[in-house]
Amino acid sequence: MTELYEELRPRAFAIAYRMLGSVTEAEDVVQEAFLRLHKTMERGERLDSQGAYLSTVVTRLAIDELRSARARRETYVGEWLPEPLLTSEEDDPARHAEIADSLSLAFLVLLESLSPEQRAAFLLHDVFDYPYDEIAAIVGKSEANARQLAARARSHVAERRHRFDADRAQGEELARRFFAALQEGELEDLEALLAEDVQLHGDGGGKVPALARALHGRNRVARTLVNWSRAGRRVAGLTVTPAHVNGQPGIVGRDAGGGIINVMVVTVAEGRVQSIESIVNPEKLAHLGPVADVQTLLRRRS
Repeated sequence: MTELYEELRPRAFAIAYRMLGSVTEAEDVVQEAFLRLHKTMERGERLDSQGAYLSTVVTRLAIDELRSARARRETYVGEWLPEPLLTSEEDDPARHAEIADSLSLAFLVLLESLSPEQRAAFLLHDVFDYPYDEIAAIVGKSEANARQLAARARSHVAERRHRFDADRAQGEELARRFFAALQEGELEDLEALLAEDVQLHGDGGGKVPALARALHGRNRVARTLVNWSRAGRRVAGLTVTPAHVNGQPGIVGRDAGGGIINVMVVTVAEGRVQSIESIVNPEKLAHLGPVADVQTLLRRRS
């Protein structure tokens, strides 16, 4: 069973995480799906494909979880962002672009506006290449309905979706310059790197101070980032390290003891930073390692 777990888990987790936008919820779903697979195999029931069985169970569990999660997110304090994943660079540029496009925080937030069934049909077909007859069986719809669900989702996503620079190296370099300017806190340097309609998103979940809602516009976003930079420089022992977050360039901020303070990621397109997401909710960072006590850091700073 261990070898089967190692073989099938990556695909199962990839589906669950894109469905739910939560690492912890995705892990729970995958664990439950494997438990059901194990019980099915113990009973000697015939399975045409263990992978297909697992994908079906994961998707159905994720749909159920999404329905209950929607009620929780309606009462969420501030803006909701997905739990970040630290991802490695892919050697294949085309594969990297594929991962970044379907895994980005902005993309996952966009999926929140879809119904659970639309989300499943769209992801299974457009990201994971499942045929419509299999999708229909998974979501409990006719094949025609599965096609319709995916088409509606695709149309909705296409209207609002950010695209990434085709030149990955150029995008990485621009992101590097952005984070350097952010650490320096230079307003003009930051503004020069931002798109005119840039968006800044923050998620504190009511646990630590964060933006109440998204900010829009180059000057407003740049001034907010400068204020954040100044606040950060007053935190003793603060370190910032580059990272790939959900397939995109980002950084991880840590306190003197190595506790994670925040994760920030940028979307780069058309030679400018189009959006910035900063996650400071400690509950969404705990899966990455020890989390800093931000409230204590703020008291020491003041």
